[in-house]
Amino acid sequence: MNIELNIANLVAKGIETLYNQAITAETLTIQPTKKEFEGDFTFVTFALTKSLRKKPEEIGEEIGKFLKENNPFIANYNVIKGFLNLKLSESFWLQTLATIATTPNFGKAAFHGTKVMVEYSSPNTNKPLHLGHLRNNFLGYSVAEILKANGYEVMKTNLVNDRGIHICKSMLAYQKFGRGETPETAGMKGDHLVGKYYVVFDKANKQQIEEILTQYQQDTPNEDIEKLKEKAGKNTPLILEAQEMLKKWEEGDKETVDLWKKMNGWVYAGFDETYKMMGVNFDKIYYESNTYLLGKNVVEEGLAKGIFFKKENGSVWIDLKEEGLDEKLVLRADGTSVYITQDLGTADYKYADFPMEKSIYVVGNEQDYHFKVLFTILKKFDRNYASGMYHLSYGMVELPSGKMKSREGTVVDADDLMDEMIQIAEERTKELGKIEDFSSEEAKNLYRMLALGALKYYLLRVDPKKTMLFNPEDSIDFQGDTGVYIQYIHARICSLLRRAEVLNIEYHPKLSGSDLRSDQANTRLTEGLYGSVQLQQVEIELLKHITSFPQRIQEAANEYAPSVVADFAYNLAKLYSRFYNEISVFNEPNEAIKRMRLALSAETAKALKSAMNMIGVEMPEMM
Repeated sequence: MNIELNIANLVAKGIETLYNQAITAETLTIQPTKKEFEGDFTFVTFALTKSLRKKPEEIGEEIGKFLKENNPFIANYNVIKGFLNLKLSESFWLQTLATIATTPNFGKAAFHGTKVMVEYSSPNTNKPLHLGHLRNNFLGYSVAEILKANGYEVMKTNLVNDRGIHICKSMLAYQKFGRGETPETAGMKGDHLVGKYYVVFDKANKQQIEEILTQYQQDTPNEDIEKLKEKAGKNTPLILEAQEMLKKWEEGDKETVDLWKKMNGWVYAGFDETYKMMGVNFDKIYYESNTYLLGKNVVEEGLAKGIFFKKENGSVWIDLKEEGLDEKLVLRADGTSVYITQDLGTADYKYADFPMEKSIYVVGNEQDYHFKVLFTILKKFDRNYASGMYHLSYGMVELPSGKMKSREGTVVDADDLMDEMIQIAEERTKELGKIEDFSSEEAKNLYRMLALGALKYYLLRVDPKKTMLFNPEDSIDFQGDTGVYIQYIHARICSLLRRAEVLNIEYHPKLSGSDLRSDQANTRLTEGLYGSVQLQQVEIELLKHITSFPQRIQEAANEYAPSVVADFAYNLAKLYSRFYNEISVFNEPNEAIKRMRLALSAETAKALKSAMNMIGVEMPEMM
């Protein structure tokens, strides 16, 4: 439903009738009327003055008069300079309510067949997921759900970084210091146990760096200290052993591969628990251990086509200076891959799995340059999917205590943070006394829904490109721009609708399939259910906001911006709170008005739930 477009069509018909001038509705400017003027929507007439050779005020008066006399949905109009303000009739808004109520999945677009892949999460198997991963996962999942709602066929994927030197660091530390410890004997999730040994490696390696640096300073006292540190960091016994372990893994050494499989298995089990608590999922998971060699064929293709060139030492490069980038290494002199190599091969591999028109990579902004290079190279190869590739870059998340460093063990663990959020939700809910009628299991589930809703909403309500400060205490608030506030408004409406059910009040229009889109049927329904009731301004504003839902979903999909949907939900919740405080429902003596207000409440709840579900937030029906 697009009211602006419907009005534009009426205006276009008026222009054709009055001035014998054909004009397409899409070229006309229709916008919500400013609050200081009377009206619902405004048509801007200035663009017609040249072709019609009339003053903008005169054009506004003539079109306004025509619309009021020829369309029952136009109740009144006024003209201020070149702005024609149109007041829509009560019957229009009541029929709008009936149309929304009888439209399945209102707001969501019909499936149009365009395929899009959204890749997110992309964890390393040397450590558990952390706060930054929460933003990544929530952002990727939400964008995928919004694209689905906008009619796309979506595949949600996860490329797991399960190989490389950082994985070997955890493996080597476990081999040296683990003493056969397992997640069961340690009482830890598997990803936490492996992350523990990544930290162990870093601490032991730092000690070796200091020892080597001391020796270097004795041998070459005049050498620059930073150069000595860099040299020491590359030559510690632990680093050299980790590099040897990586070589053994790539050669398929059984003992090394068995250890890798065992420790990765622990990590995957831990990840599964975390993803379940997060409420995110994937249609397919790719593993770098299966894809890291794929790009070598692309390198050969690039050399044959003259896209890449080989230097004297045998390394392969691409010159992107004309594109404002730089020369980029795509294959080392020893024939081993770099990240860009495997990403080139993986892009082809994913397209073979799912021939998509769009491919969205949800990755932090520290990889902006990498993706510029990747997309530029693929366009040079004329890959038919290259033009649809997009890097959904996002800023880092910081806590009041500062930045996180995983190798030093100062990362804000995702599991710990979600547990902390649940504890805060429990404390706040008990303080407000909102769970007297809940069983212990119901209360526990409510705390989880509130905690995860607060976390997701807080991380998604802002532009993803912004670095943000996350304060757990601020995110769980029953007032203000929070997920909990929106959940509370939804639960309040559900309570009101349960009461209507107990009182056996029939408020919802019910149409047969053949009547579903019939204006005549909607007219009969509105007259039968609601009569000719007079709507309050806040009721009209609620309806206006709900009718904007399809456009907000489309905007969010086009911009890959869950914040648009979050903003829609918050403003709808605020409007309903105003409606609830200003207008009585059950104390209203006019039964038709009572039914109309219940129907409006029901559609508000449906829109709130639909919007919040798109950003991954569950909506409780009791609070």
